[in-house]
Amino acid sequence: MTFALLLFAYLFSQFFRAFLTIIAGDLIRDLGFGPAELGWVGSAWFIAFAFSQFPVGYLLDTIGPRRTMGGLMLIGVAGALLFALSPGFSVSVAAMILIGVGCAPMLMASLYIFGRTEPPERFALLSSMMVGLGTIGTLAAATPLTLAAQSFGWRWSMAGVGLAMALAAILILLFLKDPPRAVRQDGSRASLLGDIATIARMRVLWLSLPLHLVSYGMIATERGLWVGPYLDAVHGLGPIERGNVVFAMSLGMGLGALACAPASRLFGGVKTPAVIGNAVAALLFLMLGLAGGISSLADSVMLVLIGFFGLTYSLMLSHGRQFFPDHLLGRGVTCLNFLAIGGAGLLQAATGRFIGQALESGMSPTEAFGAMHVAMGLTLAAMLLLFLRAPARPRQP
Repeated sequence: MTFALLLFAYLFSQFFRAFLTIIAGDLIRDLGFGPAELGWVGSAWFIAFAFSQFPVGYLLDTIGPRRTMGGLMLIGVAGALLFALSPGFSVSVAAMILIGVGCAPMLMASLYIFGRTEPPERFALLSSMMVGLGTIGTLAAATPLTLAAQSFGWRWSMAGVGLAMALAAILILLFLKDPPRAVRQDGSRASLLGDIATIARMRVLWLSLPLHLVSYGMIATERGLWVGPYLDAVHGLGPIERGNVVFAMSLGMGLGALACAPASRLFGGVKTPAVIGNAVAALLFLMLGLAGGISSLADSVMLVLIGFFGLTYSLMLSHGRQFFPDHLLGRGVTCLNFLAIGGAGLLQAATGRFIGQALESGMSPTEAFGAMHVAMGLTLAAMLLLFLRAPARPRQP
């Protein structure tokens, strides 16, 4: 029951980080957006989501996940309905900020509950199941959203999603049970800024933080923003064909997330499969940048493989979770999530600006997207080199 409630809510978080690539053409047509505007609208969700992680972590540790999750989700409902009514860029950004705040506690509340009620060895399993099954939300933001937008229009489709999210929020408030609260061993009181400072001073995490910043962000930016425009501008695929590729990439992400738990058991920990997944993803980004544009089939396959190997999100969170004491669990995982989601927001804004300027300078879409993918691959590889030196697990006392 608890897992089902949490999963139903988390589907909306996955949907909203991925839907823009499907309705990008509608927003360009109806609201006059260009690549830069699309990038900022997409990044608004991620940036709002990221900065909400700090109060979310504090609220999880103090008032519990039921009220934190249910209350903030209602703010997201207001944002979804506002987006459906948006007349232009400013209102769209404001709506995405509200949606980002509303989605901020969904996965973190789940991880908090798992961390407080389940043994550590089950944390990676449950978190990978949540992320993997949660990609049903990204699947809904692919071909199904394409068909809905064509049948009912993107505004009515978004309004429908907002009402469904309201149902999820009500169910959380009515039926989710909070786990027992952790007791601080030193007898001190919870302090939002003080505990964040404590986490920031944990040197054992420092070499892993750069990869947290870009690993998930690369996949979220590609899947959530650029797959549709890339396949349209470079290969001329129609809405249904683009939706099908987005669906296939989302499916690859879901399967990759579900594979994280057995991979961690196979390798005896979470660090090695995280390294392998990010290394393969970096190589695929480079291949897409250097050889992309030749074949839509080859590019589609590479995008699906990027989704499968690159979604090491749950592995990275599980790696970091090992180093946090129980009383800092909520703030610890939300700080890591701040980096992951904040990185995605920065990447969406940066890539939107880059693509817009590249096209304005006379570069062809193939050249512009190729340069973007090469830069993404090199950045991911550089952060991975630092992660290689990070400890795999806490030292035994």
